[in-house]
Amino acid sequence: MVLTGRAGLIALLCALPVVLSPYPAATFAVLAALLAVAVLADVALAGSPRALELTRGGPTSARLGQPVTAELTVRNSGRARFRGLVRDAWAPSARGAPRVHRVNIAAGQRVLLETELRPVRRGDQVSALVTARAIGPLGLAGRQGSHRVPWQIRILPPFLSRKHLPSRLARLRELEGMTPVLIRGQGTEFDSLREYVVGDDVRSIDWRATARRADVVVRTWRPERDRRMLIVLDTGRTSAGRVGVDPTGSDPATGWPRLDWSMDAALLLAALAARAGDHVDFLAHDRETCAAVVNASRTELLAQLVAAMAPLEPSLIESDARAMVAAVQRRVRRRALVVLLTDLNASAIDEGLLKVLPQLTAKHRVIVAAVADPRVDTLAAGRADAVEVYDAAAAERARNDRRAVASRLRAMGVDVVDAPPEDLAPDLADHYLAMKAAGRL
Repeated sequence: MVLTGRAGLIALLCALPVVLSPYPAATFAVLAALLAVAVLADVALAGSPRALELTRGGPTSARLGQPVTAELTVRNSGRARFRGLVRDAWAPSARGAPRVHRVNIAAGQRVLLETELRPVRRGDQVSALVTARAIGPLGLAGRQGSHRVPWQIRILPPFLSRKHLPSRLARLRELEGMTPVLIRGQGTEFDSLREYVVGDDVRSIDWRATARRADVVVRTWRPERDRRMLIVLDTGRTSAGRVGVDPTGSDPATGWPRLDWSMDAALLLAALAARAGDHVDFLAHDRETCAAVVNASRTELLAQLVAAMAPLEPSLIESDARAMVAAVQRRVRRRALVVLLTDLNASAIDEGLLKVLPQLTAKHRVIVAAVADPRVDTLAAGRADAVEVYDAAAAERARNDRRAVASRLRAMGVDVVDAPPEDLAPDLADHYLAMKAAGRL
């Protein structure tokens, strides 16, 4: 049983006759009895929350930053009309409105309640209890009950770097010779023969084919195809740091974790490599493998990637670089391009990755991509007072350590892409295209 504010107000008003009555005790007893009878009658006449049949529907997935509607169908299978409130509870990170719906459902009637959610985090949003409160016709009291109606909506990475894909695909078409710009790079594959036109490089003339035909013939080239790429996502403690700003606007007070920025870069790189004809696999690892996508078709690659990335969360433990390298070697037997998305944290790199990285570079081409914190550059420029000078000194030391780590990685034959959050995805895609044009895959 629940009491409403109207019952409290009536009880407060009843205090006035009790005070003014010459027989306050008797007056109080009579008024209390009348109010109790009215409350019990109201409870008896209220609809039963247990008579409600609840079912859920609607989408089961959505991208972060986009609203998603959770549907709740309520059917009154009881004999009495159900007047009151229905509260559809979700996790606090699934912000939305309205959570509480005012309903008036006749016996046998069915209504659809919609709650618009605006999640601020990736992962699986699971519904909580649905609480129904029926109020009697007098509005004094009612009944309340809760129902467990399970439903789950998977919030996928938003893939905001998709806006960079058309321009990179245009450059890829130029490399492949699908536009008038024909490029021959070292190590690229022979594509076809065509007639010579003014402006062609005379070194591309195929003299044997020219001797068999009446026209001068040149060779055209295209970048290497069918290469294998493995994208490795470090989900250890260094991926939990928040940098930049939240580009979806869901939580402007804090930035995205490094893990989310790395996911965005991985999605753009995977989409570009799949269009280029390369085979892309994915691995998420800290001390053990958290997720993997292997041998996905080019048409299903992005869908499988976002599904595998959605539930990933940073682990507040140090990543095991030795186990990560072993997992890469188990999955990739032939020479491949290994893209490791991690952080250039000096202590973590020195104690872990640098010791085992030669095992990868001996057989594979390796790229280390990292998200730089733009706040470090802001702190390094401060000179207003003593506090800012100390902050600037600490920021400059952090930048020097980061440069030193990148220099040591390059000396080992590793390509390093270190960029601010918004620039990591396009910079990594540009580096891949440059390597493909030069035949370094």
